Amino acid sequence: MTHRQIIRAIRVHVVRSGGGDYHDQGTEHWIVGEIATPMSIYPAYRATRSSWGLNVLGTVVVEVESSDGTIGFGVTTGGPPAAWIIKEHLSRFLIGQPVTELERMWDQMYRATLYYGRKGLVLNAISAVDLALWDLLGHLRQEPVYALIGGAVRDEIRFYATGPRPDLAQKMGFLGGKMPLQYGPGSGEAGLQANVDQFRAMRERVGDDFWLMMDCWMALDVPYAVQLAERLSPYHPKWIEECFPADDLWAYQALRQQLGRRILVSTGEHEATRWGFRSLLEAEAADFIQPDVNWCGGMTELLKIAALADSHGAWTIPHGSSVYSYHFVVTRVNSPFAEFLMMAPEADKVVPMFSPLLTGEPVPENGRLRLPDRPGFGVELNRDGLDLVGEVTQ
Repeated sequence: MTHRQIIRAIRVHVVRSGGGDYHDQGTEHWIVGEIATPMSIYPAYRATRSSWGLNVLGTVVVEVESSDGTIGFGVTTGGPPAAWIIKEHLSRFLIGQPVTELERMWDQMYRATLYYGRKGLVLNAISAVDLALWDLLGHLRQEPVYALIGGAVRDEIRFYATGPRPDLAQKMGFLGGKMPLQYGPGSGEAGLQANVDQFRAMRERVGDDFWLMMDCWMALDVPYAVQLAERLSPYHPKWIEECFPADDLWAYQALRQQLGRRILVSTGEHEATRWGFRSLLEAEAADFIQPDVNWCGGMTELLKIAALADSHGAWTIPHGSSVYSYHFVVTRVNSPFAEFLMMAPEADKVVPMFSPLLTGEPVPENGRLRLPDRPGFGVELNRDGLDLVGEVTQ
């Protein structure tokens, strides 16, 4: 970047044809089937996650254009509500500002939305803007984002796979597999036993050396989580994940104390900002954290969260978010591996997470990935299926 570039335009799109929000995968996909959720206590909302509205928000795409016409973009969950927030509120802190002043822009967006934000949809929107700014800066400097945030500490990233078929993930070279918990407390003893039987059968298929984990997606209470973990213990789970809502630090504390680190306890996918993770870490409520860079505040905030975790001796293993997390993980010693979401409907092959929204999206081969050194996040935006819902220019 040979001279000071100014932000001159913000364009906000919603995605008409899918491919951005991994929650929205139609009806013939493992991710929308019977998986335990906070709504599983209600029989009417137990069979599918779409029944209670997991897929209602959709995707928002933010494009940021500099004064020389260079464009960066970011993607997150949020759809039309997030698009409105970005266009009507956040854009005023970006238009006319130097591209390099990411810290100031982030801080102003966060402070200005405190009275209705702090977490959730507003932080999703801030995250998308922040990722677009990092992508823009990378294109202006002709460097990958990982070079901008400190440079790689390893030549390649190793992955575990999330999906219902860890046995297939093992054959594809992944170091472990994380299974979605199928039944929550509302399914009673029969459901609990079915969860244990499923895990035991998978352990028998993959052997003792392959990591197996269980993702509980905020569906449990403490007695159920303790009982589940105790019954899974003979089959050596590597960790048990996100058993409770993000705000229930006391439940995470109780579970971690009960398990005595025989099984690791993790969470953070639905937490946001350094303050949310500070509470989690200082309460000693998790063995490691799993922020999602598309939801926790973007790359600017993830760097702060990770530094905080490092000071507590905890890994930062981001929730799967494709290139947005890969560029982070490759730069951090305390992020020794990464998550890959198996987005094939039957979890039987490796496919790009954000297809068809992103083009050029790298995927692991034999469970490993060497990041290309393309500028920004190294992907391009497929504009088919995008609806422009707002533009703000200088």
